[in-house]
Amino acid sequence: MANHVCYFELMVGDTAKSQAFYGSVFDWKFSEYDNMPGYIAIDTGKEPMGGMMKKPEHVPANALSIYFLVDNIDETLGKVKEAGGQVLVDRTEIPNIGWWALFMDIDQIPVMIYENKG
Repeated sequence: MANHVCYFELMVGDTAKSQAFYGSVFDWKFSEYDNMPGYIAIDTGKEPMGGMMKKPEHVPANALSIYFLVDNIDETLGKVKEAGGQVLVDRTEIPNIGWWALFMDIDQIPVMIYENKG
């Protein structure tokens, strides 16, 4: 597996303003997920698709995150630990979709990974 970029996520100060901005710049389309109030789906017209949310107060800065697709999150997090990285968020379910996790690499760069369900 190539562990390619499969998804991106924006944490922003104001989702309405950001939708207007990115819609104007990139012609992206937006919709809110039914089962995740406040989380906005981003349709770029091609893969990868993305999501947007208001930055949680405990998060220090607005951010752009990308997710890498992996076959097995637990195995990948094991490799992260062996290689000197730090797991920040263990395998976490996204209901009916898959799982995600977050780790810091050796340069303290946050990296998101994703595993499909089924």
